[in-house]
Parts: sequence; C-alpha cells; structure tokens
Amino acid sequence: MASDLHFVEYVCEQAGRAPALSHRKMFGEYALYMQGKVVGLVCDNLLFVKPTLQGKAVLGATTERPPYPGAKPYFHVAEELEDQELMQRLFRVTALALPPPRPKSTKAPTKPVRSR
Repeated sequence: MASDLHFVEYVCEQAGRAPALSHRKMFGEYALYMQGKVVGLVCDNLLFVKPTLQGKAVLGATTERPPYPGAKPYFHVAEELEDQELMQRLFRVTALALPPPRPKSTKAPTKPVRSR
C-alpha cells in the first residue's frame, strides 16, 4: 500500500519542519531528507528513522524493523510521533550523526561509435 501525502506532511509538521526537513516520493513511498541526507522513510503510512546511537539515546527503548522487505532495520516510530519536541530532536541528531552524502559520480561521456 502506498503512503499518503497527508501522513508525510503530518510527520513533517510534528518535526516542526526541522531545519531543512523535506520529502521526496519514491516508488509510492517517501524518503525524508535533512541536509541532503536520508534520515527516514515513510512506508505504508508508518514512520521509520535511520538507526543511530544518538537517535536511540533520544528515543530510549524502541522497536527496530525493516520498512520494506529486504531492507535493513530502521527505528519504527509510532507513539513518539505525537511528541513534537522529541521528533525535532530525533531528526536533528540523526542528521548530525549520519555521514555526508556521497558526491554523485559524473560519468565520462561515451565516445561515439564509428561505423566503417
């Protein structure tokens, strides 16, 4: 089941639109970005945040599960979503803990094939 844009916007509102929090639709689901980094996913109208030690310190005891089949486990955020201050801290510390995004590779232009 694809996620609903209204739920994604609710997540962003609960995070107080934490500095530079944005979202992008991907395959019917949504990726959440801060500072150019994917900090979470919304899949089947459920919030999943990338696991970090700093995020675990903010959340305390939390459930980890994959957001989709074959994915690595993420923090599943459910009841915590109602606490705006907690969500702001969670996204902020997660973004700070993640490494910078890798630069996009620039592919060398291919040489045209000469026909003889």
